[in-house]
Amino acid sequence: MSCRYCYVNQSSHTMTPEIAHAAIEMAARSGTDCGIIFFGGEPLLCRDLIYDAVTYGEELQTKSKVHFHYKITTNGTLLDDDFLRYSLEHGVFIALSHDGDKAVHNANRVMKNLDGTFDRLEPVARNLLHSRPYAPVMMTISPNTVRYYSDSVEYLFNLGFRYLICSMDYAGAWDDKTISELQKQYKKLAVFYKDKTLKEEKFYLSPFEVKISSHIHGDAYCAERCELGKKQISVAPDGKLYPCIQFVDDEKYSIGDVWKGIDDAKRLHLYRLNEAEKDSCTECAVKGRCNHHCGCMNRQATGDLRQVSPVLCAHERILIPIADQLAEDLYKKRSAMFIQKQYNDMFPLLSLTEDRIAK
Repeated sequence: MSCRYCYVNQSSHTMTPEIAHAAIEMAARSGTDCGIIFFGGEPLLCRDLIYDAVTYGEELQTKSKVHFHYKITTNGTLLDDDFLRYSLEHGVFIALSHDGDKAVHNANRVMKNLDGTFDRLEPVARNLLHSRPYAPVMMTISPNTVRYYSDSVEYLFNLGFRYLICSMDYAGAWDDKTISELQKQYKKLAVFYKDKTLKEEKFYLSPFEVKISSHIHGDAYCAERCELGKKQISVAPDGKLYPCIQFVDDEKYSIGDVWKGIDDAKRLHLYRLNEAEKDSCTECAVKGRCNHHCGCMNRQATGDLRQVSPVLCAHERILIPIADQLAEDLYKKRSAMFIQKQYNDMFPLLSLTEDRIAK
């Protein structure tokens, strides 16, 4: 495998620079191109550790064939001009967690004193987009905010974000009413997506992109396919290794540590356990396009990586036909943007080049 991601968890101050260095050395041995992702908690609480780790990675890179690239996902409350400058100088990719307009964002993202963080993020988001025009935004869709899903996507688009990664809170208190609302919201989003695409506006909305790709290329193509512990390894503050960030709190899922390396037998066992078809999915017509193989998502929602959440099933059955109809409509319209994105294998590279020129 030429590329792996190493998730470095510094949500706790117990991660030392020595552990971070050992993690980076281990990652360097995995291939010639390696991603280091800082996560938490809020990674910018440990800014000095990020600086130290990147410096160490840069030094290691000069002595070996490995190339590192770095990423953080931040809630933005500590994202200032200094770190933006640093990120540009050292190639640290930044994704911003933001749930949409004020009422929606403040419903679930608050400070310790329960004040919402929306007002603090408005200038932060604009500064981020000024320095990185195609920075992605990470949305979470929860039962208590789902009725504003479409409005929030539109708000973030109008703010300037063009890459929206939308994640469902599968562990939330979903019911028939909120699931029904979710379907209404996806239908509204399909209209919005179609309008922007026909106007040749670059716009990536993750739920539609993934399902449209699997609709066009068949069940064999599924960008959501979870390969637990195969491509990504998470490093806990104490140096233990886990197959995904969702498992870091449970030592029974540990697959090694940064000093001894990966226990391949444990990793393979978890991978095969997760890869096995779920009994509840055997007869499902859309199982090849469904995200039911995501072990970390299953564990988050049901407590068992082998048990699929009923909410996930409902979500997939809602989303897939809406995305399929959207794809068919755009194809019939011969949308140049749609056809380039979905049928031209060179589109990601061309898009990246275009983004850099625009910047």
